[in-house]
Amino acid sequence: MSATENLKRSEAQERASFLSTSTYDVTLDLTQGPTTFLTESTIRVTSTEERETFVDLIAPEVLEIELNGELLEDPASRFDGARVQLPALQKGENTIRIRANAAYMNTGEGLHRFVDPVDDEVYLYSQFEVSDARRMFACFEQPDLKAEFTFTVTAPAHWRVISIAPTPEPTDAGTDQNGQRIATWAFEATERISTYLTALIAGKYEGVEGTIRSRDGRELKAGVYARASLAEHLDGQNIIDVTQQGFDFYEEKFDCPYPFRKYDQVFVPEYNMGAMEHPGAVTYVEAYVFRSDVSDAIRERRDLTILHELAHMWFGDLVTMKWWDDLWLNESFAEYASTLASAEATKWTTAWTTFAGSEKAWAYNQDQLPSTHPIVADMVDFDAVETNFDGITYAKGASVLRQLVAYVGEDAFFEGLRAYFRKHAWGNTQLKDLLVELEATSGRDLTSWSALWLEKAGVTLLRPQIERDQDGAVVSFAVLQEAPSDYPTLRPHRLRIAGFTEQDGALVRTETVEVDVDGERTEIPELTGKQADLWLVNDGDLAYAKLRLDDESLATAMQKLSTLEDSLARTLIWSAAWDMVRDAELPSRRYQELLVNNIAGETESSVIRTLLTRLDAVAGHYAAPEQRAEREAAAGDALWRLTQQAEAGSDAQLQYLEGFLRNAVTDEQVELARALFDGSQQLPGRDIDTDLRWKIVIALAAAGALDDAQIDEVLASDDTQSGRKSALTAHAALPTEAAKAKAWKDTVEKDELANESVTSVVIGFNQGSKELLDPYTERFFGMLNTAWATRSSEIANRLVQGYFPAKFPSQKVVDLSTQWLEENADKPMGQRRPILEGRDTVQRALRVQHADAH
Repeated sequence: MSATENLKRSEAQERASFLSTSTYDVTLDLTQGPTTFLTESTIRVTSTEERETFVDLIAPEVLEIELNGELLEDPASRFDGARVQLPALQKGENTIRIRANAAYMNTGEGLHRFVDPVDDEVYLYSQFEVSDARRMFACFEQPDLKAEFTFTVTAPAHWRVISIAPTPEPTDAGTDQNGQRIATWAFEATERISTYLTALIAGKYEGVEGTIRSRDGRELKAGVYARASLAEHLDGQNIIDVTQQGFDFYEEKFDCPYPFRKYDQVFVPEYNMGAMEHPGAVTYVEAYVFRSDVSDAIRERRDLTILHELAHMWFGDLVTMKWWDDLWLNESFAEYASTLASAEATKWTTAWTTFAGSEKAWAYNQDQLPSTHPIVADMVDFDAVETNFDGITYAKGASVLRQLVAYVGEDAFFEGLRAYFRKHAWGNTQLKDLLVELEATSGRDLTSWSALWLEKAGVTLLRPQIERDQDGAVVSFAVLQEAPSDYPTLRPHRLRIAGFTEQDGALVRTETVEVDVDGERTEIPELTGKQADLWLVNDGDLAYAKLRLDDESLATAMQKLSTLEDSLARTLIWSAAWDMVRDAELPSRRYQELLVNNIAGETESSVIRTLLTRLDAVAGHYAAPEQRAEREAAAGDALWRLTQQAEAGSDAQLQYLEGFLRNAVTDEQVELARALFDGSQQLPGRDIDTDLRWKIVIALAAAGALDDAQIDEVLASDDTQSGRKSALTAHAALPTEAAKAKAWKDTVEKDELANESVTSVVIGFNQGSKELLDPYTERFFGMLNTAWATRSSEIANRLVQGYFPAKFPSQKVVDLSTQWLEENADKPMGQRRPILEGRDTVQRALRVQHADAH
């Protein structure tokens, strides 16, 4: 890795101070073979000074560099692997041309190349955020140097080639060196966008082609595509329908027609992210093509992702951040807007319940790690951006934006947003540009709000302190606010407190009061004399704060939570109890009891999914070590019982079954899994489809009930990309020293597997006993520096985060983490962060285990 790969904000600011970009002509030849492709950029820029500068490029070889018609001698001497140094530009207009051989990637960064095992077809797609456009073409890799991009692409003639501009008719280009017919696609210029938003998707992608209506009367072409071998599973019209709902909602809310010319959506293999908002050419992770039955939680997540990326077309693509300091605003807005659209414009009317149980939980977890940071982070360079692309950037930011909307009023918020789009279309902005518009439409000064919520890290805790008389009526009610010592800021909260009382066998909301909570203690005199079986602070979930339940409310929840009809209130109670577990105030065994007693009454698929993940934790690494085996067995038994009791073929049945397979540890449970595998055990309304069969295979492999040959037999019947990944997991899950050694060697000691395959092996490796995994603890810390030095950032992170030894928490892991951090104090934060977070996770688990044992 070149030392100059890490572009500093100060360097970008300096470059933009004298240089502006107008157009790029990018020519790509994708017919050279499996490792490299030919790339040529012609960039037209205007300089206000005669001075030297550099162009960003990561490539094996630069072939030609030309400035203003003059071919520069010895191009290799001007290229250090990440930057092409140019002599002084002339004042006024300049033309730069750089020709190079660039490398295909298998890490999901730059131009990724994948070969489908089903038919040997080659598929390409680009992924550039934050700084990988320079892996495909020479460019000025910073968001404020926008330009119009014209792509000309030569590729196999039978491919589909997609970019930002509408796909043109290809022209014949003869044959390649293997005699294969090739063609050239000459795209029109794009709108004025940033480099990270450009895109290329190419290969034998197939799917559904339809249209989207815009409010200005246009019928926009809208294709939905996936690999040819997956296309039969693509529910393209449903995806277009959801997209149309989003178009209608956003165009009305933003008072701005969709700003681009078409809207393609492509599901691509080995993708690192959920999706990416290229204007009119959105890419998605291939897991969102459902070849088998999936839970409604996953279907809802896909629709939310569709709406998230669509929101970016305005907020992010039309108007773009000046520098990555405002990445949080880009992502937070899309999170907020997509949840609002989902709740108000689609069938997912309880989207805010999903937000509370998933996104907000992610934010709370992230905000309690030692790596937490203010929402407005100081993005000094590319490394800082990569490091802070997290739950604060997405979920906490979205939570706080929702508060802001409530604070200024929804009408004023969207009126300010419309003014913002009108004023800054096709330009670059900073946070202050949006706040100016919101202050104008709302009449509120947002300076203090910004300082408290955006510029300070940490999450506060709201604890009810209730005194009751002998009849249960409130004598006094106060809300105590606590802040962690490292981040002692107490914040004002406008929230609702609700009381729920059992009536006719159900918990019903019988009391509500809206209050302002501020400081360490806020008295709530309005509740004096009121009576309820369960009190909930922050009913409606507008405040960003952890919650506590008082003892009587917790006791009610333990027995009656499933009878509470309001899904959002239920989720807040589930979450409050979970935070009590994580903070060692509630034994994890009590949460396991709460969950098993009440989950059958849960109606929200997304909440069931979250709860089953928590059950894995409280029965596993959060259980007192001496109780862990018993608790895991009890979880497996409970999940099998829930599976049998669930409605035939239902969403809950599928989720309980998948949870059971993750927790099948006893001989009896493994035999049940084997019976599902061989068909001697049937479930009403449930076929064992391809992906469910693989989950059974992985469970049996982890238990030692299948061997390598039997796994390969299953693979022979599903030799697809998905099947191969599942087989990698199953092989690595085998409970033998040889299986773990091979998994470690294939991922850590070799550098051959693509990104998703690395993770598939790591997942299987971690399904091992303490005895099998303990020998790798010290080896883990020994491999860290080599991984960071020799792998791409993406692969290194997958290895470091995936192999961190957190499954069996111990003081040894804490001590080795501390030792490594002390010995590597000079390493970049991006390398230290996973160890800081891993150590904190293990320390928290040890505290939770201690509370569980006492």
